[in-house]
This record gives sequence, C-alpha cells and structure tokens, in this order.
Amino acid sequence: MPATTYAVSGMSCGHCEATLTKVIGELDGVSGVEVDLGNGHVTVTSAAEPEDALIAEVVDEAGYELTGRV
Repeated sequence: MPATTYAVSGMSCGHCEATLTKVIGELDGVSGVEVDLGNGHVTVTSAAEPEDALIAEVVDEAGYELTGRV
C-alpha cells in the first residue's frame, strides 16, 4: 500500500495528533495515519493514490493547514 507524506502546520500536541488521525482515518481507502508532531508531517497509507484536495479539506476543517506533499 502506498504511503504519502504531507506537511501540516498548526499541530502541537497529542490532541492534534488524535484529531488528525481520526478525521483522515475516516476517509475511504485510508488504512493508516501517522502523525509526526516534531516534523509537522502526516503520513497517510491508503489502498490507492490519495486525493490531496480531499485530505486538505478534512485537515482544514479540523483547524490545521495542509501545506503540500513532502
């Protein structure tokens, strides 16, 4: 399964990590989410190539900003 890493700004704590893991993990086709607070990265494992716009939308709705792929 492919893994895609995104840069996300605004993350600073365990609550941020839990929130993003939940909202991204609920998307169809997503099988795993790893949040690296230190680097500001979120790695998404999915069955197929993820839709960047859809991931950006749920990240933005959660109060963070997806700034692009790493």
